[in-house]
Amino acid sequence: MSSDYIIKVEKVSKTFPGVKALNEVDFELKAGEVLALCGENGAGKSTLMKTIAGVHDPDPGSGCIQFLGKEACFENPLEARKAGIVLVFQELSLVPELSVAENIFLGSLPRTKFKTIDWKSMNEETAELLEELECNFKPTDLAGDLSIAQQQMVEIARSLPFKPKVVILDEPTSSLTEREKEVLFKNIRRLKEKDVAIVYITHKMDEVFEITDRITVLRDGQRTGSLKTSDATINDITKLMIGRELEDFFHKSKAEPGKEILRVENLTQKGEFQKISFSIRSGEVLGVYGLVGAGRSEMAESIFGVRKLDEGKIFIEEKEVEIKNSKQAVKLGIGFVPENRKEQGLVLKMSCQSNLSLAKLPWMHQKGFIDRTTDINTFNEYKEKLLISTPGPNQPVVNLSGGNQQKIVIGKWMCMDPKVLILDEPTRGIDVGAKAEIHKLIAKMAEAGLAVLVISSEMPEIIGVSNRIITMKDGCITAEFQESEISEQGLIDAITLDPKAESA
Repeated sequence: MSSDYIIKVEKVSKTFPGVKALNEVDFELKAGEVLALCGENGAGKSTLMKTIAGVHDPDPGSGCIQFLGKEACFENPLEARKAGIVLVFQELSLVPELSVAENIFLGSLPRTKFKTIDWKSMNEETAELLEELECNFKPTDLAGDLSIAQQQMVEIARSLPFKPKVVILDEPTSSLTEREKEVLFKNIRRLKEKDVAIVYITHKMDEVFEITDRITVLRDGQRTGSLKTSDATINDITKLMIGRELEDFFHKSKAEPGKEILRVENLTQKGEFQKISFSIRSGEVLGVYGLVGAGRSEMAESIFGVRKLDEGKIFIEEKEVEIKNSKQAVKLGIGFVPENRKEQGLVLKMSCQSNLSLAKLPWMHQKGFIDRTTDINTFNEYKEKLLISTPGPNQPVVNLSGGNQQKIVIGKWMCMDPKVLILDEPTRGIDVGAKAEIHKLIAKMAEAGLAVLVISSEMPEIIGVSNRIITMKDGCITAEFQESEISEQGLIDAITLDPKAESA
């Protein structure tokens, strides 16, 4: 690894209205290294990378950014990309109406000698890239027709045609399956061998230790330290991130399970899941574990009335109920925190207060008008209970960190006093400190008598918060584990082994 820095940032600041996102940050990146950039939500990680890659301008006179030994200030991301710095955004930025090939080459479409678009060479080069990334879709497929995981792979593929010197990956595995993650890591190592520098932003500590060489940590817009990955521990990183050691990362409900709250029998939606049966009691956290595409989210959405069942029965407190839509589910005491909080759980441009009371609005009016006193009291109550960090009730929820956005979604359902709360990937895209707070909330809700269903792709999380776990594969339940029976190997076997082959 070269001792020279390919990127060197000295005392760069960036201010948005009312927020100092970066405060005299120093940052260095070497050619041929994979650098983990860690920090809590809102620490400034994405802002720093966007400032380097031309999305944001640094504050005037705040310092300098050097690229390949020369001062650089790119006007836009395309200019940075042409120079060799490619930023793969956390939020998908594809144009759904365009093909995969068009999205990959957007802004620099190949031309024939007659200045028309060279469709043949563009599709051929895209096909090579997709083969390299082991993708099972075609260059001519529309981006909007792909799954979220496939769209994420297209975002990653966009970085490769430009022979980059620096690739910045912002939460690249948030929607990827385990196999797709392995392919991504293989390509990261391949780029590293070509002396390409990689910045890897993630909240997943296992990935930090698996793929990176060095770690830089930001907190409140300032760098708090840099470590060699081989010398670091999770506690070292956490202390730099939150300013203290994290004593208890996982919290499990210690309540004695009470009466049955939710039971489902033979839930089936053709092509998604079949013959799903389980029950949850008050005070219990039931975990659902499986690979992406196993049918977990679809099953949860059917219980909440978002999807129509082909067959099956749902019982609330041992009484059979019919749930045709989410409004009926809410009336029956079911709350649902969806996998994608920004698209399904929040109205981003609305205020924190309005988002938190959204589900409760039909019960918060007097003579046709919203009861503003109840509205603000509800917000203040759950802001304190959930430790939501926001400048005030009128702050647009889009401006909050991922962890605080997730607390708003959870608070929206807690204020309804539900009997059942379904949490689909409750800590996706959330930093380590906020994850611990969410885990504590899950335990507290169960101990208060709720029946909690948690869906997670993270094995340590599902083991750490669940009293009981069911596993799913190909739309079917493959096993059930009581707390004393839970083991990593048991869960892996249950979601990967073919039951037919095993019995043979």
